Amino acid sequence: MEYDIDDIRRRMDGAFSAVKHEFSGLRTGRANVAMLDTVMVDAYGNSTPIVQVGTINVPEPRMLSVSVWDKSLVAAVERAIRNADLGVNPIVDGQNIRIPVPPLNEERRIEMTKLAGRFAEAARVAVRNVRRDGMETLKAMEKNSEIGEDEHKRLSDEVQAATDTEIENIDKTLAAKEEEIMQV
Repeated sequence: MEYDIDDIRRRMDGAFSAVKHEFSGLRTGRANVAMLDTVMVDAYGNSTPIVQVGTINVPEPRMLSVSVWDKSLVAAVERAIRNADLGVNPIVDGQNIRIPVPPLNEERRIEMTKLAGRFAEAARVAVRNVRRDGMETLKAMEKNSEIGEDEHKRLSDEVQAATDTEIENIDKTLAAKEEEIMQV
């Protein structure tokens, strides 16, 4: 068994990166290219990310625009956006699709903050699972006499400090996202 704090930090940071990615797809009432990150288009017999079939722009604060490269995919892109449950209504204009982003009502904002909270909690759980794995590795190493009791305590504190840092980062990011969502 081997203890590697860099691997533990990398795995914890992966959970933080994942929650930041999830947050980027949440609507805030403002147009944001990341809103379409999760949209998958049925193109050429495969499920393809929308960024691989067109260019996404933000021409106005409350408008997204998708310039579809292949004219035959315009209907599929429009259908994918409609079915993505983003609360938007795309408008086809030749090879371009305009997506007006309506302001969020209070009920939808509260729903979005709850969803953000669920994403953050899932990330916290992932970080705690990495912490648990690290602590179990240290226990096993002490049991096998690979490290002493003092070394076990010092390394456990190191794992806990990494955990606390990542949880704090997740909480700060959640607070910022909730504030962004609730702004009118």
